[in-house]
Amino acid sequence: FSNNKRPILCISTMMKLAVLAAAAGSAAAFAPASNGRAATSLAADKSKAIPFLPNPENCEGYVGNLGFDPLSISEYFPVDYLREAELKHGRMCQLAWLGYVAVDLGLRVPGYPEAMSGATSATAHDAAVEFGAMGNIFIWIAIAEMTSWIGVSQMLQGSGREPGDFGFGKQYLEGKSEAQIEKVKLQEINHCRAAMLAFSGVVTQSVLFEKGFPYF
Repeated sequence: FSNNKRPILCISTMMKLAVLAAAAGSAAAFAPASNGRAATSLAADKSKAIPFLPNPENCEGYVGNLGFDPLSISEYFPVDYLREAELKHGRMCQLAWLGYVAVDLGLRVPGYPEAMSGATSATAHDAAVEFGAMGNIFIWIAIAEMTSWIGVSQMLQGSGREPGDFGFGKQYLEGKSEAQIEKVKLQEINHCRAAMLAFSGVVTQSVLFEKGFPYF
């Protein structure tokens, strides 16, 4: 009796082992692979500037991209438009910093109103309002804004225009290689970003300390 039962038990055990092996193989097919490439891919998807945030994919390919987009603005607005705004504000801040410091060093343009001659950069706003010059300033700013929007609108409609390109100074790029042009573009965007911080700092410090250049 025992001799007849042993083969039956062996067959039953083998069938159970086969079922378990098949189940284990099916589960392994759906398990994630554990290798170095997966870890590398996860690390590559993180921002260079803010490593604990995801990398803004829409910013890839733009000069000066460091993956800095903590509010994920590039997911809601065209990056061409954002780069246009960055260049515009940066260029204005470069001029603004230079003008702010120049006025506090005593520079005045010809025809400068005597009523505003004693104004510093920090107090020029109130003096311009009192003198009545702010209306003219706003009109010229409005004209510049409306004119520039023509190029921006065409860019957003696919004209091929690069952000910030108004045709000024392009002759300096003639004869340069692609690498040299990229370097010039990187220099400009870096200066723009530095100027925005610098102008914010110089205005804040001049108001807080109420002193002229160097504002301390």
